[in-house]
Amino acid sequence: MTVVNFSVQDIFSPSDRIFVGLEWFRSVTRDPEVRSAFVRTLLFSAQVLLIEIPLGVALALAMPKRGLGVPAALVVMALPLLIPWNVVGTIWQIFARGDIGLGGWLINNVLGINFNYTLDRADAWITVLVMDVWHWTPLVALLAYAGLRSIPGPYFQAAQIDGASAWATFRHIQLPRLRGVLTIAILLRFMDSFMIFTEPFVVTGGGPGNATSFLSILLSKIAVGQFDLGPAGAFSLLYFLIVQIACYVFFTVLTRAGR
Repeated sequence: MTVVNFSVQDIFSPSDRIFVGLEWFRSVTRDPEVRSAFVRTLLFSAQVLLIEIPLGVALALAMPKRGLGVPAALVVMALPLLIPWNVVGTIWQIFARGDIGLGGWLINNVLGINFNYTLDRADAWITVLVMDVWHWTPLVALLAYAGLRSIPGPYFQAAQIDGASAWATFRHIQLPRLRGVLTIAILLRFMDSFMIFTEPFVVTGGGPGNATSFLSILLSKIAVGQFDLGPAGAFSLLYFLIVQIACYVFFTVLTRAGR
């Protein structure tokens, strides 16, 4: 309610404020910087889903089904998920540097590619994207693995008797039975990637320039950096509304496809 209160007022001090109605909402929606940040955030979320969902399913299919390898694979897969978000950003901030980071050094000196995420916009984008894929693909893999393990054995026995190939088994048995967990995975990964803040803020700070300035980073800049509480309040409410609408659309489309 405090944010709603801020969004309709021009605040000069705790005791000096003016009611402006929907002025800040109109200002935010017409701001070209906000529109650019929205496009960047949407593009980032789309790339995350296109990479992490298929990759997570592939990892789940490759994980062992029985034996001592199962707990070992689950522990290794879960390790990135146990690391706090700010620590993930710090790890990749150092790892991707060309002077002291192993990853940056290998790219520059072994592959012969001039890589510098602090100066090149494309390098910064790729660094943030790869970091997110490393951090969150295990979540998709673990969800998909749980879904695969819940499929009854007679399904596979029938497929084997009919002489179905591995692809046919995946397409007609495993993938349809994964719709439920994949719906959850898509919703979780879209929400988290669309609201991503800590990792890119630690690694690039939204730069170079505005290459990785997503909606969350721009909102933080307006609210904390510039202390424009009115526009920040309107921005926050619109941001929240976009996430809710997008998740509703995702859920509706996926569940209808499942039925």
